[in-house]
Amino acid sequence: MKRIVVASVVLVALAVLGWLVFQRVGAEPPAGTLYGNIEIRQVDLAFNSEGTVTAMHKREGDPVKLGEVIATLDDATYRSAEALAQARRDAAQAQLDKLVHGTRPEDIDQARANLAAARAVLADAQVTFNRQAGLAATNATTRQLVDDARRGLDSAQAQVAQTQAALAEAVNGPRVEDIDAARAQLHESEAVLELAQTQLARTVLKAPSDGIVMTRVIEPGTVVLPSSAVYSVAITGEVWVRAFVPETMLARAAPDTEVSITTDGRPERPYHGRIGYVAPAAEFTPKTVETPELRTQLVYRIRVRVTDPDSGIRQGQPVTIQLPAMPRS
Repeated sequence: MKRIVVASVVLVALAVLGWLVFQRVGAEPPAGTLYGNIEIRQVDLAFNSEGTVTAMHKREGDPVKLGEVIATLDDATYRSAEALAQARRDAAQAQLDKLVHGTRPEDIDQARANLAAARAVLADAQVTFNRQAGLAATNATTRQLVDDARRGLDSAQAQVAQTQAALAEAVNGPRVEDIDAARAQLHESEAVLELAQTQLARTVLKAPSDGIVMTRVIEPGTVVLPSSAVYSVAITGEVWVRAFVPETMLARAAPDTEVSITTDGRPERPYHGRIGYVAPAAEFTPKTVETPELRTQLVYRIRVRVTDPDSGIRQGQPVTIQLPAMPRS
């Protein structure tokens, strides 16, 4: 009787052990299986300017396209600054053009006429002085009239010298230094105009890439400062998977290797991926990574680009990566 009981216990124990072994073997993933997560690619968007928000065009869950306007600021002040800078730039350009083109022929003719008139006045002053000087020799005039004639002659001579200099300046044209100064003034005004245009452009907030609005931080009417976040957007352009591979699988996870990627929601319809990066140095497995191996073993971080993403993939989602089998030598 005891032998029958002992045999029965042994048989039951063997059955249980076999069932456990079967369960463990069936639970182990196929060789070449890695586990990872879809990378979280998120950006906080802000105006690079200050002012009152006039419009917020998107709400949570709305898709955005690259370059799409998603918010605007009151731009009245910035438009006025741009108009002022534009006017100053135009004035500087006109001044430079005037100097570069030189003196007009009409101005030179006018300078010659002024010189001729000054010489005529000088000739008349010379005659008057000579007459007064001759009369003074015979005491037929007063000393006051002689002095007045002398002052008139000196004034006429100075006027001739001034008009001669004006004519020479008109004929020679502007100095090189004056042209260089005008050109520098134009460059300065152009820089001020470019700055004003840049500040005006910053009153419009555009999406930096395709994505989905995760958070709308403020509402229209809010006064914001530079770098104050107004949206939080999840980037949906390229989709990448972050995973870790042990040293024993490195040969199967070389860059540019094609892999299959499955999610828990649709394991029967895998996505396609291509390994784009393999870390050059090993590291300990992060505690957040679920792997069937020991967590303390050394692994290499890899990034896999999903080549056919769709709406079934979400950032942070866990995925399973299946590496290709090693080719037989």
